[in-house]
This record gives sequence, C-alpha cells and structure tokens, in this order.
Amino acid sequence: MSNDTISNKEKYDLEERTAKFGENIVFFCRELLKDEITRPIINQLIKCGTSVGANYCEADDAESKKDFKHKIGICKKESREVKHFLRMVGAALPEKKEKARKLWVEAKELNLIFNSIYNKVS
Repeated sequence: MSNDTISNKEKYDLEERTAKFGENIVFFCRELLKDEITRPIINQLIKCGTSVGANYCEADDAESKKDFKHKIGICKKESREVKHFLRMVGAALPEKKEKARKLWVEAKELNLIFNSIYNKVS
C-alpha cells in the first residue's frame, strides 16, 4: 500500500480520493499470493476497486441529474463490492487480513458518501 496519506483537502476531493483508493487497491493486489483460489478474487477486486473512481469521474461529467444519479449508484455498488472481495482476501490469505481491513474501512466510507449523494439527488 502507498505510504501517502490523504490530506484534509484531498479527503473532500472525491476524484482524488477515489483515484488514490484505486491505486491503493492495485498496490495491495500486487502484494498478494496468486494461486487458483486468489486469482479470481484479485481480478474482481481490481475491477471493482478501480471502477469506483472511473465511475465517479463519469458522474462528475454527467449529462443530466438522472445520468448523475445512475453513475453515483454504480459508485455505490462498486464500493460495496470492494468490501466483499476484501473480506474474501482476508479469508484466503489471513496474513493480509489487517491490510485488507484498512482498505475495507476506506471502501465503507466511500460507500457511505455515495449513498448520501445518491439519496440527495431527486
């Protein structure tokens, strides 16, 4: 995982925050043992972990409120999916459970943020 910490300014810049989150997922996955059990988990984790930021960028450039809400909904789903696959990493590789837990906390915070945004858009 990157040693970079998120500054207060970056914490409220969702584009930067979700990009850093995706990067940290990539760095974490590079550390993981790859075998027949972990490969599918890692692939799914990379897909959903990097998708959060990509979908947020799409939401930021949405063409309508409906489009924005849809894209934020995808961010919400993907961040929740990350939590699931991080839990699976912890089950498959108990020695990585603590690092997975730190990423899980960030995924949960992002999910709560996207839930809040989603619920405020009419």
